[in-house]
Amino acid sequence: MMQIHPVILCGGSGTRLWPVSRKAVPKPFLPLVGDETLFEQAVRRVAGDDRFAPPMVVAGADHADLIMAQLGDTPGARLVVEPCARNTAPAIALAACLLPEDAVMLVCPSDHHIADRDAFLAAALAAAALARENYLVSFGIAADRPETGYGYLQRGAPLAGGYAIRRFVEKPDLARATEYLASGDYSWNGGIFAFRAGHLLAELAAYRPDMARLVAEAVKGGITDGARFHPASEPFAAIVGASIDYAVMENTARAAMVPADMGWSDIGSWAAIAEALEGAADASGNLARGKGAVDFAQCKDVLALTDGPRVSAVGLEGVCIIVQDGEVLVTTREAAQLVGKLPGALVQ
Repeated sequence: MMQIHPVILCGGSGTRLWPVSRKAVPKPFLPLVGDETLFEQAVRRVAGDDRFAPPMVVAGADHADLIMAQLGDTPGARLVVEPCARNTAPAIALAACLLPEDAVMLVCPSDHHIADRDAFLAAALAAAALARENYLVSFGIAADRPETGYGYLQRGAPLAGGYAIRRFVEKPDLARATEYLASGDYSWNGGIFAFRAGHLLAELAAYRPDMARLVAEAVKGGITDGARFHPASEPFAAIVGASIDYAVMENTARAAMVPADMGWSDIGSWAAIAEALEGAADASGNLARGKGAVDFAQCKDVLALTDGPRVSAVGLEGVCIIVQDGEVLVTTREAAQLVGKLPGALVQ
């Protein structure tokens, strides 16, 4: 069987997990869940398995050195250095242009947590099989609660190893999310994809011809420097950016999904961190992290992380307390999605 080519996307401004995540070192490159960084986990998830080729990473220049350091001695790894950020569709198209037409790409964000590697690999193999049949495949994450922060995929007709996608649904309100969960027909859109490189580029040319043309020009004019590839900046900067969902997935007639129940989290907020670490919580659901001392009294479901100063919490429930580099964040879990809009996060 032909190898699957992992494509790991690194981007983002690092605001949602402020004050620990910063623009200079955003969340993919931090050990937020376990001793390894989320990026290192993404690389290791497919390492040492002959079914997978060496990874190709797509990222901006600001984090190129950090990525190369965390890749370490990963054999055959390549880094595509984007001249500027243009969202996920151009980033994925860059990788597709650098791969053989028949190569199957497994596109993974660099900042997600996946607890069950075996379930991930099973879903990846099922998705690759559909991609070889010229389906554009999303991972449909098993929904276990009426989440309003994610997009949803509605299942359509059964396929070998998956389903056609009947429709894509943007982030719903709580009432609709509750209906989706009860129906059993919907999965979360986890932002993990499998494509045959040539077919993806053909679909992109059909729906976003200017983007496809400019990406091709950027690759043609690019320069290889060891393990790094630098696309030509002028054509790439001219691209009108779009996500892969908007540019291709919501337009194609060949959209498919594979169900994946793999302990997934996008680690998109401090509440998500607390959920991912809940196995390490005390009997009251409290979690202490960091170098400094943490004391809880009559607390429930409190996450406290400190890089030095003592944190003492009394009588609190469902709260996250983060102390880092002289900054202090206190938020309820319900409001944690708003952290990235705070002035401190925006002016880092």
